[in-house]
Amino acid sequence: MSTSSPRPEPVVYAVDGAVATITFNRPEAMNALDDATKDALLAALRRAAADSAVRAVLLTGAGKAFCVGQDLREHAGKLASGEPISNTVEQHYNPITLALAGMPKPVVAAINGVVAGAGAGFALACDLRIAADTAKMNLAFAGVALSADSGASWTLQRLVGQARALELLLMPETIPASRAHELGLYTELVPAEKLAERAREVAEKLAAGPTVAYASIKESVAYGAAHTLAETLEVEDAMQQRCAAAPDHRVAVEAFLTKQAPVFTGQP
Repeated sequence: MSTSSPRPEPVVYAVDGAVATITFNRPEAMNALDDATKDALLAALRRAAADSAVRAVLLTGAGKAFCVGQDLREHAGKLASGEPISNTVEQHYNPITLALAGMPKPVVAAINGVVAGAGAGFALACDLRIAADTAKMNLAFAGVALSADSGASWTLQRLVGQARALELLLMPETIPASRAHELGLYTELVPAEKLAERAREVAEKLAAGPTVAYASIKESVAYGAAHTLAETLEVEDAMQQRCAAAPDHRVAVEAFLTKQAPVFTGQP
């Protein structure tokens, strides 16, 4: 009697030092997002956010793709049963996007291969995107007769401008990695064989930094994107007070005065 092997975890979570690495782990499906993957991803992001020992997050994919977005095979079954797509947007995509963008520590996407649809939306919600020179992108929503989700209508235009965002969303096409970098969709482009090393280097550098200041900067920038200057100045004041009260500020000032390298703890 044969027994089937257990299905691998759709998302792998691992902590090394102060960096939590979250890996999409459905390489046979180009890391497409079925419900199990979305549930596991959200759980991993919440776990990283809650762990004070984690000071940076690295998001990547196994195999040839970062993430190609919604698993259309699973989605077709749901369409046949009459289940509305809004269920997964509300239950999965929205909280995942907010968990990435609102993570109180830096999030680096290591884009190892093709990234499309909601996978692209998740990458754009990260703070930095280090991409392999083979990592093509496609804002593929309209290609399956859907609107943008996973925050793409918000993040994309802030990276490339409203006109370019509409072009990329209304006429989706596969964008070569070099072009994606030119447009500002990728923070940095590296040879594919160097991606893991470079992304890890960036994540470790951020993990050694002033975590409270990073969280405050993220909050200020997000707030400023949708509020007036006067309102944003008030938030900046609050963020500065938060940072000034944290131990790392005193460490930084003392290090500056003594001409030494600061050693941050990241504690509030």
